[in-house]
Amino acid sequence: MEETSKSVFLRKSQKDYSLAFKLAVVDQVEKGLLTYKQAQLRYGIQGRSTVLVWLRKHGQLDWTSKCPMKDTATAQENQ
Repeated sequence: MEETSKSVFLRKSQKDYSLAFKLAVVDQVEKGLLTYKQAQLRYGIQGRSTVLVWLRKHGQLDWTSKCPMKDTATAQENQ
């Protein structure tokens, strides 16, 4: 029998991460120890936006806007 060459689509399985793991990654990113992309690479997180979703959901900073948050102390001094 002759084998035909077929392109095989290998699908990566979705991983479930614990809440403790998500919070640890979010903490490292918010402390400036890692960028979200570095965290993704270091921990083998497959989704491109997974860490950003965690930051928006579990983080203490405003990750919804594309602009950095203004320092509240500086904003109060300017008033």
